[in-house]
Amino acid sequence: MNKALEGITVLDLGQIYNGPYCSLMLAFQGAKVIKVEPLKGENLRVRRKGDCHELLMLNSNKYGVSIDLKTDQGKEIFLDLVRKSDVLVENFSLGAMDRLGLGYDVLKEVNPRLIYASGKGYGLSGPYAKRPAMDLTVQAMAGVMATTGFADKPPVKAGPAICDFLGGIHLFGGITTALYQRTITGKGQLVEVSMHDSVYPTLASALGAYYSQGEKFSERTGNQHSGMATAPYNVYETKDGYIAILCVADRQWRSLLTVIDREDLLEDKRFETNIDRSAHTLIVDEIVTSWTTKRNKNEIAELFIEANIPHSPVQTIEEVANDPHLIEREMIKEVSHAVEGNIKVPGSPIRLSDSPLEKVFPAPIIGEHTEEVLKELLGYSDEQLKTFNHEGIIRSKNHELQNK
Repeated sequence: MNKALEGITVLDLGQIYNGPYCSLMLAFQGAKVIKVEPLKGENLRVRRKGDCHELLMLNSNKYGVSIDLKTDQGKEIFLDLVRKSDVLVENFSLGAMDRLGLGYDVLKEVNPRLIYASGKGYGLSGPYAKRPAMDLTVQAMAGVMATTGFADKPPVKAGPAICDFLGGIHLFGGITTALYQRTITGKGQLVEVSMHDSVYPTLASALGAYYSQGEKFSERTGNQHSGMATAPYNVYETKDGYIAILCVADRQWRSLLTVIDREDLLEDKRFETNIDRSAHTLIVDEIVTSWTTKRNKNEIAELFIEANIPHSPVQTIEEVANDPHLIEREMIKEVSHAVEGNIKVPGSPIRLSDSPLEKVFPAPIIGEHTEEVLKELLGYSDEQLKTFNHEGIIRSKNHELQNK
């Protein structure tokens, strides 16, 4: 069975999270993704001693090629790869590719069918475009930090790297859309995604509250609803941790009262509708907390599953790392890495019935497939590759093994 993106070749210049996650999704859908790194590897390789686990998580199913793009010969090799490729993914700082002489205007002349995908913190234009951007700084600029935490405390970043990954998955969507359009026009194009742009729609609840309440709006609401428009909606203490509970529909609130043996409140006008409950949020939270603190989180979860009340125990990272649901759905995959041994990496959250993810193989070590790729795609000879290795233009696994 052919995979959805089989036959598509991708040059992945991505680094850290944003670009690599985009190209990981392309690889999982069958594209041949060639991770192009400097001779010392991309930035994430030096975050911790050895290849950090984050890199191993985001670079499965890719072929590793190491080229010095600052040399003339390295640029020529890269341009030859561009001629053979369908997609290029990069998330360097603004202008970095142009400074290398490998920007979109150059590459589209080399390969008019190329989809050039650029992930940036603030995009290619606009007042913020030249600002250095990392997930933390974009969270600060985009309003994520302003809405995270408690009203009487300083702003807090979101725990996950949401800006990097939202930017990455939007870039994946832009690439696949452009590939479809290319089947009609025959032409490549520039695909641009800003992390900052990608995050803005996620503030829907907070922006909705701001537009409707104006200055009365509270930016940081802790674990309560961002617009303070739903109650109960919070994280409640239990005997052994915490549990998230919310009731969007009135029937869910009635079910909750039945489970916690508070049917006496079923006719209480303060709690009749969600609007009423939201006006008495603190009282609602006191009612729920007085019950949850006497029970274990998983005991509560079992009762709420039966009653169809939206909830979830607050899982620790250790619990998530061993989550049986994620394991059964193959989102947690175990692979054998040449250096790190058996490691756990993500599967694909995108499921196509006619293009299943049949195998996950580990992230490449630096230059692991340099010679294989340059032979297969460009027809370079062993002698040429040996020369390139000795001159420091490329780095390959075979060359390093021969010199040990």
